[in-house]
Amino acid sequence: MKKFVVLYIAPQSAQEQMQESTPEAAQEGMKAWMEWAGRAGDGLVDMGKPLGAGREITATGTSDATNGVAGYALVQAEDLEAAQALFDGHPHLMMPGATIQVYESLDLPGM
Repeated sequence: MKKFVVLYIAPQSAQEQMQESTPEAAQEGMKAWMEWAGRAGDGLVDMGKPLGAGREITATGTSDATNGVAGYALVQAEDLEAAQALFDGHPHLMMPGATIQVYESLDLPGM
């Protein structure tokens, strides 16, 4: 099995989404996420969490991160296509402008 890092991209931060959501909508959203987690089964290694404000660090300084990463997860699958299939019907994609990025985690030689 290969490991994959998943980034949830959204036009609105996770903090803003949670602040604007009613308790009922938040409960329905969590229900949809838990149903997806059940479908993903053993492919889901770590459901991850929403991400708050971040900083971008460069050789010349730091600034507020503005890349739209709203959360992360870790999954495992035989290959990238199988990892991608885990996200069919994912509730994150119901948000307008939302995307999911899946990256294979490569082993470092000698480690």
